[in-house]
Amino acid sequence: MPNAAALLALEDGTIFHGRAFGATGTAAGEVVFNTGMAGYVEVLTDPSYRGQMVAMTYPLIGNYGVTTDDFESKKLWLSAFIVKECSRRPSNWRSTQSLPELLAAQGVIGLEGIDTRHLVRHIRQAGAMRAMVSTEVLDEQKLVALTRQSPGLLGRDCVKEVTCDAAYDWKDPVSDICLKGSPVPVTPEVKFNVVCLDYGIKYNSLRLLTSFGCRVHVVPANTTAADVLARKPDGVFLSNGPGDPAALPAIVAEVKKILGRVPVFGICLGHQIIGQAVGGKTYKLKFGHHGVNQPVIYLPNRHVEITSQNHGFAVDADSVPESEAEVTHLNLNDHTVEGLRLKKVPALCVQYHPESGPGPHDSRYLFDLFVKMMEEK
Repeated sequence: MPNAAALLALEDGTIFHGRAFGATGTAAGEVVFNTGMAGYVEVLTDPSYRGQMVAMTYPLIGNYGVTTDDFESKKLWLSAFIVKECSRRPSNWRSTQSLPELLAAQGVIGLEGIDTRHLVRHIRQAGAMRAMVSTEVLDEQKLVALTRQSPGLLGRDCVKEVTCDAAYDWKDPVSDICLKGSPVPVTPEVKFNVVCLDYGIKYNSLRLLTSFGCRVHVVPANTTAADVLARKPDGVFLSNGPGDPAALPAIVAEVKKILGRVPVFGICLGHQIIGQAVGGKTYKLKFGHHGVNQPVIYLPNRHVEITSQNHGFAVDADSVPESEAEVTHLNLNDHTVEGLRLKKVPALCVQYHPESGPGPHDSRYLFDLFVKMMEEK
């Protein structure tokens, strides 16, 4: 049913009329916006978007098609994908299918033809909120009522929905096409065993760890500290992931047992887990940070990085004990905490995504810092 009429309903009663592309049906999630002009394949396959529907601020999406080489995980995780206009005739030598074909094959609803500027301005003013997209329920009041009954993200553990079912090893390094001008070694010597806790891990994190000389073992999110340490790692990597970090007390408790035993590097949700493990708290941002153009300052040298971000929660700086950690990175837009370094044990973490490359290589030094921590240990 191509170009079927579709409704987008927000929990505050706001309604948008558009057309469906990709799959049809009904989907619920928290609606957020992403400011990237490109990278829509990476957005679609980022497990951190579980439980959310994403509106792209750039008006034309899909013009370079889709290649599985750009996938950040095995499938699409978001609830729905919202654009001003979807390009159905991609032009790129790497493309193997169109954006509508990808969404249709994976059962994800695409919505186009709405005023995305209006939607984004509304989210910025009112905040991210629950929403539903439907080609089936076209009664506005009924869809709003269903939206208000749908689950939000506060208090929700989404990690269990995206983590791997069983442990596995990863061996693929960064592709040669991505190495030009990058500090990543071309032929690294394998020196370290790293266990990666999969809270919704992205493939490029695994590629970069491999390219920096790590033998990578990925384990499910509920793996105990005892089982992680039994693998005799030289370091532990805590991945990105979706949902409310405050809903993961069991995971935080296990990470607490790992800290001090081996060096630890966390990103995104991994950062929020480390923050909680040393006594800090997290809180929900009004509309989150989602895009590839977020400026972050690295306080030790005052350098500014252009970063890729995807998070709706942040660590409360005032809640982190000064005796346990120091803030190393700040977001220059709103001064939220973007990085921590623990004072008593070898561990560092950042809120943003250094495995992505909008800078294009501004943040890859963090993988080098992790390697140096393991060397010193």
